[in-house]
Amino acid sequence: MTYPQTAANPAKWLLLAAALAVPNLAFAHSEAEELQEITAFFAGAQLVEPPKIVDCTLSAGTKTRCFSVTVKAEPAGYTPGPWCPTNIADGAEKAGIWLDGGKVFAADGAFMEKLADFYEDKEWSIFDPETGKINVTDSLEACLAAARPDVDPKYNNFCVQCLPEYIADDVTQTYVIPIDPQPLIIGRDNRMAGSGIAANGVRLDAPAPVDAILGAHTIAPFDKCGGHVNPHEGYHYHAVTDCLETPAGAQPQQIGIAMDGYAILTNLLADGAAPEGLDRCNGHEGEGLAYHYHAGEVGSNAILGCLSAEYGCHSDDPTAVCDASVPPKRP
Repeated sequence: MTYPQTAANPAKWLLLAAALAVPNLAFAHSEAEELQEITAFFAGAQLVEPPKIVDCTLSAGTKTRCFSVTVKAEPAGYTPGPWCPTNIADGAEKAGIWLDGGKVFAADGAFMEKLADFYEDKEWSIFDPETGKINVTDSLEACLAAARPDVDPKYNNFCVQCLPEYIADDVTQTYVIPIDPQPLIIGRDNRMAGSGIAANGVRLDAPAPVDAILGAHTIAPFDKCGGHVNPHEGYHYHAVTDCLETPAGAQPQQIGIAMDGYAILTNLLADGAAPEGLDRCNGHEGEGLAYHYHAGEVGSNAILGCLSAEYGCHSDDPTAVCDASVPPKRP
């Protein structure tokens, strides 16, 4: 098994090494140069505060230097949505997608109509059989009641969507991520930290809690970019689709940075082939490049399988000091 490389060859300079066609080349960057690279990477994000270098404590207790970036959790390049169709007659253009069993389904009216058959559960009754109208959360109050882990019973059998206008204007997200990854021998679950941050500033989240959603006979589609809205955290992704890709070049594209500092590339290589030799976290040393991740297939509901190195912090408080070794307080 190949383990991630250390700070002598950090993955954050992956694209620079690729552009120079020099495999596994180590770069000695000053912090000013590192900051310049990071700022350029997030040029398409809605920055609230530009990236800066800060002291941080990572998840296993390593004290190091991280970059911190504060963003509005909304993409600048497109308008999120749609999510829920309102009638079983609605086509895919009025709906998002649903992920199940490694496959991607159009969450359109026809899909909603057949949920009882799809899940072999006659308790599904998400639409009015006389009018075809689908039960859809249509307010902030309904969104909050239906999208929580313990779904309010009155929203059982609803299509759950939270709209971007439900996000308060002052909601921001701050990411504190190590400049030099600190590898672990065994990858860690990434649910507490999420997977990372995309180049457009949108959170790359941990797997969606599909079992909890379906357990209340609710369904919470993602839009065609793999995202949906949490009013407290903003818009975020549970899948990486082609929305984050730019026209293909000679090298696989970096679409984000993981919470442990390694680069996240597209699911497939530039020629459309699948990367080989991925570990349980979706990472490897391949394509002549240092250790990096490839985003999981869209239907997998897992952008990364785990994190291969100590992770940093994600917070809605831009003034917080990052100590990822301290367990988060439970509400």
